[in-house]
Amino acid sequence: MDVFFAFVFLSILNNLLRRSRQVAPLPPGPKGLPLIGNVLDMPSEKEWLTFAQWGEQWGDISSITVLGQPMIILNSAKAAYEMLDKKSPIYSDRPVLQMGGNLVGWKNTLVLLPYGDRFRRFRRMFHGVIGSRASMKNFAQIEEAETHRFLGRVLTKPSDLSAHIRHTAGAIILRISHGYEVKETNDPFVQLADQATYQFALSTAPGGFLVDVLPILRHVPTWFPGAGFQRTAKLWASTLVEMVEQPHEYVKRQMAAGTAPISFTSSLLEKNISAEEEFDIKWSSASLYSGGADTTVSAIYSFFLAMALHPEVVKKAQAEIDSVVGNDRLPTLEDRPYLPYVDALTKEVFRWNAVVPTGEGLRTVSCPSSANHRRV
Repeated sequence: MDVFFAFVFLSILNNLLRRSRQVAPLPPGPKGLPLIGNVLDMPSEKEWLTFAQWGEQWGDISSITVLGQPMIILNSAKAAYEMLDKKSPIYSDRPVLQMGGNLVGWKNTLVLLPYGDRFRRFRRMFHGVIGSRASMKNFAQIEEAETHRFLGRVLTKPSDLSAHIRHTAGAIILRISHGYEVKETNDPFVQLADQATYQFALSTAPGGFLVDVLPILRHVPTWFPGAGFQRTAKLWASTLVEMVEQPHEYVKRQMAAGTAPISFTSSLLEKNISAEEEFDIKWSSASLYSGGADTTVSAIYSFFLAMALHPEVVKKAQAEIDSVVGNDRLPTLEDRPYLPYVDALTKEVFRWNAVVPTGEGLRTVSCPSSANHRRV
C-alpha cells in the first residue's frame, strides 16, 4: 500500500508541474490548498448546488483545481451559449474520463465520444433515422401502443408507478432502437440497461475515482495494492458489452429470419456495411436506449411529482384535453398541435426539474498557451 501512495504522490507532483507551466490564468474561484488544490471543496452529492453558490460569488465563469487538474464551471445560460454553442468547434470536445470512458468503455457511446469523425457519423445516423418529426412518425404507433399499456398498468397497480415508468421507457426505446418488444416482467434487456446505466452513473461521478484525476493510474495492474478500481472497471465493462451486443445480435437474427420490424438498427443494417460501420451502428444504438432509459424515466418522475404538487394544473390540462379530444378516446400525437397548454406543460417539466442539473456535462477546452486540457 505504501508503494501505491508513493505512486499517487508522484502522479500529483507531475500534474502540478504541468500546471505550473501554463501561461494563461484560470478564471477566479475558491482558493485551494497546496498540492491537493480544491479537493476538500468538491461536493460529494448535489454538486450543482455548490457550483451555483460559486457562481454567485465568483461570477458566470469560475474555476477550481483538483490535484493539479483545472475545472472551469459555467454558471449562466449566456456563458454556456457563448462557449458551447457559438464557439462549439473549439469547445465541443469531451474530456477523457478514465474510469467510465476508457476503463469501462463508455467512450464508445455518444455521451463520452470525443468530438471527431466518429462523433459526426453518430450524429448523421441519428438525424437520418430519428432526427426529424417526419422520420419519427415511423415510430408513432409504437409510442402510442406502449403508452396505452402503461396507462393500463397504472390503473391496475397504481402503487407500482415507479416500476411502470421505468418499464415503459425501456419498452419504447428498445422498440425504436432495436425493434424489440419487452416482456411484461423481468425483461433481460431492460434489466441490462438499468444495470449498465446505474454503473455508468457511478463510474462518471465527479470525484468518484482517483484515476480520473490522475490518469496515469490507469496503467496500474489489477494485482497492485489499491487497484480495486481496476477490478470494478472490468466487471462493469462486461455489463456494458452485454448491453451493447445482445440487442444487436437479436436484430441480426430477426433480419436473417425476415421478421425484423423497422428500427434504428435494422434500417441501418439493411445496407452493405463494413465492420467499422457496424461497430458505429451497434454503439450508436446502445447510446439511444442506455441514455433514454435513465433520463426519460427521470423526466416522467418529475411530471408526476409536479402534478401531485399542483392539482390546479392537472385540472387545466384535463379541461383542454376534454375540449379537444373528448372523452371517448385517448389523445394521440396527432392531437399535439391542438393542445398548446399540455405541450407547454411537458416542456415546463424539463425546466422545472432538470434531468441533468449540471447542464450538458463536461467538455474539454483546448488552451493555446498550454498543452493541457481543462474541464468545463
